[in-house]
Amino acid sequence: MGKKNIAVNAGPRMGWNTETLLSEAAKGAEAAGAELERFDLFRLERYTGCISCFGCKKERFKGHCICRDGLTPVLDAIRASEGLIIGSPNYLGELTASFRALYERLIFQNLTYNLETPCCNEHPVPVLLIMTSNAPDTAYQGLLQNYQQTLSRFVGPTKLLVSGNTLQLKDYAKTDWPWTLFDPAAKQQRHDTVFPEERKKAFRLGMALAE
Repeated sequence: MGKKNIAVNAGPRMGWNTETLLSEAAKGAEAAGAELERFDLFRLERYTGCISCFGCKKERFKGHCICRDGLTPVLDAIRASEGLIIGSPNYLGELTASFRALYERLIFQNLTYNLETPCCNEHPVPVLLIMTSNAPDTAYQGLLQNYQQTLSRFVGPTKLLVSGNTLQLKDYAKTDWPWTLFDPAAKQQRHDTVFPEERKKAFRLGMALAE
């Protein structure tokens, strides 16, 4: 049996940009021999972000979020895994609220507030973070670098894949309010030429994660 990898979809739209790249990365991991388990955050039972109960700061619970809800099986699976793939679209300059809820719980359980050992994670897990947005690829470099640094410190070494200027609709002309901010033809051209290459890159990164 190969390494267990976890794929987490933090976007709501099935079959679109984030989910497509996440699926390609997952296929890459499987091609490298990984056993894959997937979670779609928008389809889980009710959950929240960190509730600041500080239960994970007790010695007997260190590294474990004690809040029990829809995210519990996701956190448990990540803790037992050998690789983590997370994909999220960018909403209003940030990753989704669903991503943030997982991120808060994933990071805070390993944060000790202890100068000598600031992180209690004894099982680093490599991470691939995928972000899609309708802005240019370079628009959120600072945001992503912060996520990369924090994930690398508290979860495991993290790589990034960014897909910008994505196609959001099959037909922009059918919107009730004209989306004049975008050039639909340019969006479609990028989707037809660049996005396939990003799919291949996601596959390769998924393979590398599992090797």
